[in-house]
Amino acid sequence: MTDADHPIDHLTELRDAVQQGMPLAISDLTDLVRIPSVSWSAFDPANVARSADAVASLVRALDVFDSVAVTRAAIGDGEQQGQPAVIARRKAKNGAPTVLLYAHHDVQPPGKDEDWQTSPFEPTVRGDRLYARGAADDKAGVMAHVAAIRALTEVIGTDFDLGLAVFIEGEEEFGSRSFANFLRDNKQALAADAIVVADSDNWSVDIPALTVGLRGNVTFRLTVSTLEHASHSGMYGGAAPDAMLALAKLLATLHDADGAVAVEGMTSHDAQVPEYSEDQLREDAALLEGVSSIGRGPVLSRLWNQPTITITGIDAPSVANASNTLIPSVAVRLSARVAPGQAAKDAYAALERHVRSHAPFGAHIAIDEVDVGDPFLVDTSGWAAVEAKNAMKDAWGAEPVETGIGGSIPFIADLVREFPDAQILVTGVEDPDTRAHSPNESLHLGVFRRAILTEALLLSRLNNRVA
Repeated sequence: MTDADHPIDHLTELRDAVQQGMPLAISDLTDLVRIPSVSWSAFDPANVARSADAVASLVRALDVFDSVAVTRAAIGDGEQQGQPAVIARRKAKNGAPTVLLYAHHDVQPPGKDEDWQTSPFEPTVRGDRLYARGAADDKAGVMAHVAAIRALTEVIGTDFDLGLAVFIEGEEEFGSRSFANFLRDNKQALAADAIVVADSDNWSVDIPALTVGLRGNVTFRLTVSTLEHASHSGMYGGAAPDAMLALAKLLATLHDADGAVAVEGMTSHDAQVPEYSEDQLREDAALLEGVSSIGRGPVLSRLWNQPTITITGIDAPSVANASNTLIPSVAVRLSARVAPGQAAKDAYAALERHVRSHAPFGAHIAIDEVDVGDPFLVDTSGWAAVEAKNAMKDAWGAEPVETGIGGSIPFIADLVREFPDAQILVTGVEDPDTRAHSPNESLHLGVFRRAILTEALLLSRLNNRVA
């Protein structure tokens, strides 16, 4: 359906409603980001529960849903429950489609306070950006859904035909470990014709993007051991291998001289990419003076369509606490991104073969805490993608760009498995300066407003569509 097919197009009214609603949307967002809802196991789960309750209150206050609940699902086959999620549903009427709105209310750990210009959980506006952990990823996604529905009801009232479901997850940043079970447990409540995943970024603060390709992920803890206990480095160094030496040599085998992944069995995806210069990469990724980029091929191919391996953490004695001993065991967190077209389990198998076969000096290798998520390619030919791109164009005043993304949203593979007929739209409120997962994460308030308007316009137009 094109714009001309709509009997009434509420673009002007929705733009006004979104603009008038911005102060409340920003206020509600700042209240949410003050809750340190880090879902990682080392952090207080009570904060995630408090965040879920706050989101549920916002959704209930919309007064459009037949049911709103905070609920959990089991992790895997065990008895342990995942973090709390918010689920809501409103039945469609008169043949209208149902749209599922997804976001997540949990956030990444803040890191060191001294790396932030302001406190990570005290939202601060500087210029046209709101700074805080979760300000963009992904509590702005939560609020984009809430504010879009507010604008929709302000313009057309609450008695509309469109079916709506809401799923605000509480553990996306910790691997969505209960996600598959949650979908199965709540399949009827979440079933939809189209799914909007508000957890991605835009081409710039002025140009929107519809994400059409996502890399998958493999993460695990890798422990390298060489000694039963620590030994004096002066007495035994040079003959007995310490674990740090073995680890360093092993990690060096993961990449070639150009910094490209050198693990046999990890594949790349062949696709055309837009132009993106090395200079732009230097600016966006904040490369230091004199530091070169890594890998081969067009920059966006490296970011979207090729595998990567990153060591994101290490358990070893700190410099301050270092003693003159040979370290017996060292652990790292290995995070790999999987190119579209390869199953995450196959990438994990290739990584496991590599680290076990390349362990130097006969070092012992242990792998645990494994998480995998498959990559995803979006079908952009369906009516939902066409409507979404039209809404973006009208809300932003610019043609949207179809992009890949270097990051992963592993649960999308679960959505595809449970709802194979649903069209999936990956949108977002981020931009190249957002610094999601990093210190000084921020949300551009202009992008936030345009993202809300895009979704409100999309919902309004789908309300006039027969599924």
